[in-house]
Amino acid sequence: MGDHKEQPLRVGAAVRRRRRALDLTLAVVAERSGLSVPFLSQIENERARPSQSSLEKVADALRTTAVELLAAADPACSVDVVRAEGAEPWAEPHVRSLVRGHHQMHASEFTGDHDAGRELQFRNDQLMYVADGAVEIEAEGRAYRLGRGDTLYLTGGVRHRWRATVPETRLLVVAVAEHIEALRDKPRR
Repeated sequence: MGDHKEQPLRVGAAVRRRRRALDLTLAVVAERSGLSVPFLSQIENERARPSQSSLEKVADALRTTAVELLAAADPACSVDVVRAEGAEPWAEPHVRSLVRGHHQMHASEFTGDHDAGRELQFRNDQLMYVADGAVEIEAEGRAYRLGRGDTLYLTGGVRHRWRATVPETRLLVVAVAEHIEALRDKPRR
């Protein structure tokens, strides 16, 4: 009970994200698609479900496909339980996603060792939390040693690498999803 079940997709958020990424107004999309502004607004706000034909018109107006919009759609559920796996977390090195689907945040659990030579760089911010064990993180020319309960916050674009320094290490990484455009403070005039 309460576990994730296949839910209908909410395509409105995907339409809005795509429209905003192209810096288009609803009026422009309406003109390109032949659909009304109120109907497009209802789609974006999940108050109307477009037919396949309407979705294709919207996709064409947004220079994408209906399949791509559906792939970027959010599941209709607002609560999703991801159950722990049966094996001990440190039995062997692996990574598992803690969040299913296409959301504004991603969360992953890394257990065991990790390829310390691999340099990482993400578009958006992320938080690294050591649930068990210890890690060493190299970022911006400095090494940070973190133990159980410690966190490290990295802003988007920071190059870094990390390695487990204890075999039973479990590291949680929560990040703003790559499809989200980070808002930067606008320069004041």
